[in-house]
Amino acid sequence: MSFTKEGLFPPNPATVRGVSTKLASSKGKIVYANGKTVIVRIAINALLSTAYTGHVHPTTVARISPSGYYCASADSVGNVRVWDIVGEDQALKGEYKVISGRINDLEWDGESKRIIAVGDGREKFGHAFMMDTGSSTGEISGHSRAINAVSIRRQRPFRAATAADDAVIIFYQGAPYKYDKTIKTHSKFVQDVRYALSGDHFVSVGSDAKMFIYDGKTGDTLDEFTDSPHKGTIMACAWSPDSKSLSTSSADCTVKLWDAESRKAAATWTVGTGVNHQQVGNVWAEESIVSLSMSGELNIFDPRTGGSPVRVLSAPQKAITAAVSAGGHTFLAGTADGRVVSYSMTAAESVILSGQGHTSRVSGLVSTDSLVHSIGWDDYVREIDNSFLPAFTKTNSQPQSIAASGDSTVFIVEIDSVECLRSNQKVYDLKPSYKPSVVAAHKFLVAIGGEVSILCHVLLCRSTKLLCIHVQDSKVRLYQWDGKTLKEDSTLDKSKGVVTAIAFSPDGNYLAAGDVRIFCLASRYTVTVDDLLHSPAETLFSTTSLKNRYFVTTSRWSFHSARILGLAWAADSRHCASGSLDTHVYIWDVERLTKNIAIKNANPGGVNAVLWLNDGKLVSMGDDACARFWEIKFHS
Repeated sequence: MSFTKEGLFPPNPATVRGVSTKLASSKGKIVYANGKTVIVRIAINALLSTAYTGHVHPTTVARISPSGYYCASADSVGNVRVWDIVGEDQALKGEYKVISGRINDLEWDGESKRIIAVGDGREKFGHAFMMDTGSSTGEISGHSRAINAVSIRRQRPFRAATAADDAVIIFYQGAPYKYDKTIKTHSKFVQDVRYALSGDHFVSVGSDAKMFIYDGKTGDTLDEFTDSPHKGTIMACAWSPDSKSLSTSSADCTVKLWDAESRKAAATWTVGTGVNHQQVGNVWAEESIVSLSMSGELNIFDPRTGGSPVRVLSAPQKAITAAVSAGGHTFLAGTADGRVVSYSMTAAESVILSGQGHTSRVSGLVSTDSLVHSIGWDDYVREIDNSFLPAFTKTNSQPQSIAASGDSTVFIVEIDSVECLRSNQKVYDLKPSYKPSVVAAHKFLVAIGGEVSILCHVLLCRSTKLLCIHVQDSKVRLYQWDGKTLKEDSTLDKSKGVVTAIAFSPDGNYLAAGDVRIFCLASRYTVTVDDLLHSPAETLFSTTSLKNRYFVTTSRWSFHSARILGLAWAADSRHCASGSLDTHVYIWDVERLTKNIAIKNANPGGVNAVLWLNDGKLVSMGDDACARFWEIKFHS
């Protein structure tokens, strides 16, 4: 067996209310930060996007050099990493500690040799340095509060401007960069400052809803844009590639296009109303304007037309916590902030489902014959078709895991019970003496497993009715579902540790279970039923043996070093994939028990869900909010 990295669906930029989000672009690529990841997104095809995961701390801003060879990205503790954007290995050019605090913005000079990074440090608010050595190339001074933005004139003589919360703009001469003058045109926070590519002018925008234009060489104030101004904080501005037009994004939910020469508003787009539609970021990507909504949506506008955005790019902003196949090349994923996203491999796009969804973490998704059911930490079960349906059910307590039987009965594991729902109505409520945590079903055989603090995801087949429960006493209990009640069938004893993921193979012959224990590459050995007490992290049971008796097939699948959060069987019922908090994905073969494929660091931060698509591709999803695709080859 072998694997090939195919691509990914990227997340959208992270946003914070009242804070300007910095976007960048280069040759049609949109660059931004989300969590500890830097995303280089291709607008026309999300699957061609790339992600850089070299940062240890949350990233804040990233920009590609004018040469196009390197990207500089910064994080919340003051580090700047310069890395190769051309090669697939994303080789690190250098890492520099710039300030002792969050970096809000950075900028390259026109020669791709120098970088200025600014933010909220303790000793200083900014630093100018050489990209290859990190040595200082000037001093960023003059501000008394955190700096929000920086921009550099790309032509010689170099000039730079910084904007800060002290309501002033500092103009610098360089290089090396040194203080030249203080500009006091704004009365409130200055949110953004941008130089035109021609170098003739730069503009500033702020919380006072004002925009000013300045001479690029001298820093002299030329004019204020007063025609049809914004009615709220202007969060970001950007120049067109020809330096003749400007675009601005505002908290008043509008995006405006300005003519730089006449200082007049050429077009205004209203994105919506409410906090989620506040515009907090802006950049030109070739001939299109890209504006970022507070909700994370990237709105693409054609400056030649009015009305609505020509395209809206939707994707998660938070970790992906659950997933289910929707058939063919489509699947759904739930996120930590309560959203459900539909991914289409054919269309190469993702869409956030509309309707009244969850208000907190989506803890499980399951597909029945006609609908998808979701559970969330808001204690609701909701139904999904192409969007969230009005129907919902309130659970008794926080739902942990979900599965469905062959008759479309939905089993929901809660803190101290298992609710059984059909057609949005409760038909049975199991009150066990233990604390259940995970559930899987195959036809009328059902399996349940426990401890309240464990979050688990279940992938299952609907063709049988066996319910499998792993409980606090380290047992896996099997139940028969007769359409009205759950009757205990048998118990799989001697499992060591709490099972955190469980899944039946599509043909029902095997049951894979992963527990919560942490291992250091447990030894590989031939196992008998008695050895199960000492088994490694993932155990495979055979369900095709004598009636009411189930035997351990193997407990050698033990290479994960942290809890297993996702299990998924391929359509051939031979290969099983496991995803873990240790960030790795393993693919196992029931006919070659000692062989596996190891996909190391599949999703930085941890893998929360795995699933197979119809064409044999494997999808892994996790804390980085990316859906990553892997082509798996099964060799004879």
